[in-house]
Amino acid sequence: MPNEKILIVDDEKEINDLIRSYVIKEGFIPLSAYNGKNALAIINEENPDLIILDIMLPDIEGTNLSLQIRGISNSPIIFLSCKAEEMDKIIALSAGGDDYMTKPFLPGELIARVKAHLRRQQAGNYNKPYEDVSETYRFPGLTVNMQTHEVNVDLKAVNLTAKEFDILKLFIKNPKQIFTTDQIYECAWKTNSLDGDSRTVMVYISTLRKKIETNPDNPKYVLSVRGVGYKFNHNLNIL
Repeated sequence: MPNEKILIVDDEKEINDLIRSYVIKEGFIPLSAYNGKNALAIINEENPDLIILDIMLPDIEGTNLSLQIRGISNSPIIFLSCKAEEMDKIIALSAGGDDYMTKPFLPGELIARVKAHLRRQQAGNYNKPYEDVSETYRFPGLTVNMQTHEVNVDLKAVNLTAKEFDILKLFIKNPKQIFTTDQIYECAWKTNSLDGDSRTVMVYISTLRKKIETNPDNPKYVLSVRGVGYKFNHNLNIL
C-alpha cells in the first residue's frame, strides 16, 4: 500500500499541514490543495489514489467540487466538516463522498479510514460481486437498464450515484432475498464491512429512496424488514 498519492484539500494551512505530516509518516505521497480550482488541476495531473476534502472551501462548496471530481475520478473521497447534522452527511455522501468525518477529528482515526478505503479500492479492482448484464428491468413506474445505468421513474430520468445504482441493482437481481446492511456494504463496496459502515448503507438507502420512491416514507420498491435489513418488493409485476 505504500506510495499511494493522497490529495488533501483544505484551505486551513494548519490542518492541511497536520494531515500532511501523518500521511508522510505512513509512507504515502501527500498532495496539498487549498481551493477547488487547485484541487481539480492536481487531480487531472496527478490522479491521486484518495482525496481528503474539506466541505467548506473559499471558492466552491466541497459537495459541488465532489460532483465535479466524480466526472474525472473514482478515487475514494473522505469529507471533513464542522457540520455534524445528519442531512449534511446525506448531502455529502449523495454528492459522491465515500466517508464523512467531523472536525475536530483524531488524525489517527483519519489515517485508519484512509488505509481502509485504499484497501477497499484495491480489492474492488479485482472482485465483482455480480456481473453486469445488458438487461432492462421494468416495474410499475420504474425502469432500470443494467448496462447503461439509466434509471427512469414515471418516465423521467433519475441520476443515481455509482453506489446508489449498485445497491439498487443488488436488490433487483435478488428480489426475494433480504440483505443486512453489512451484506449490502460488502456487495456495493466490494470489501468487508467495518464498524460504522452500516450507517453509511442506511444513508445511501435513504437517498436512493428519495430518488426512486414517490413517497420515501412509505416505499414501494426498497422495503425495510424490521430487525433484519432491506429487500426489493418482489411482489411488483415486471412489465
